[in-house]
Amino acid sequence: MKHKLFLFDLDDTLLDFRASEKRSFARTLQELGARDGIDQLFVDYQAINVDLWKRFERGEVAKDFLKVERFRRTFLAHGLELDAEAASSLYLESLSETVVLIDGAASVCAALAEIGEVGVITNGVDHIQRRRIASSGLNQHISFISTSEACGFAKPDSRFFEYTVKMARACAKAEMIIVGDRLDADILGANRFGIESCWFNPERLANETDAVPDYEVGSLREIVPALDALPVT
Repeated sequence: MKHKLFLFDLDDTLLDFRASEKRSFARTLQELGARDGIDQLFVDYQAINVDLWKRFERGEVAKDFLKVERFRRTFLAHGLELDAEAASSLYLESLSETVVLIDGAASVCAALAEIGEVGVITNGVDHIQRRRIASSGLNQHISFISTSEACGFAKPDSRFFEYTVKMARACAKAEMIIVGDRLDADILGANRFGIESCWFNPERLANETDAVPDYEVGSLREIVPALDALPVT
């Protein structure tokens, strides 16, 4: 196999963030005393959260602001007098405990760790992501974890990837590959940094962006056979 450094996005690539997010949000609201309309609250929270994360990735807002503001806006929209800072703390604590693996995550990390180095790249909160990886059992296969919080820059900024590869054993860019579900962060980041990428696209969505993946898979179990079939140059 020509690749020696495998950089995996975490949420919705190795870990099922959607499942964890919904469970953690419901637990948080219940802890704060909310009982009714949690499903609709979650739908509105998700829309607000996505918008704030995109603004964060463009450098428009700080992460500490985002973590609280998403709850403040959700509560305000529904006329709820709940503590947004308390909600943020409860949610992040719960998120680190409600870990759900994407099918094939453990086996692909184990297989690739035998071939080269596996690193995790994430725009998430540093200590939370590390706890989630530890809870998942994947840490035995992972050499390092690179977070935007520790770096100071977020995917797809090339400075994030420059920071990331310094953690890995020395290898050429031609031997590196990013695997992720997000075209606008993972694949575009790979394009800008000048390394190959594999788009994890289980829903078989159309690519209507400027990001260009080198490979595309619908299942994590497809990755090793697909990369193993490539000629070594």
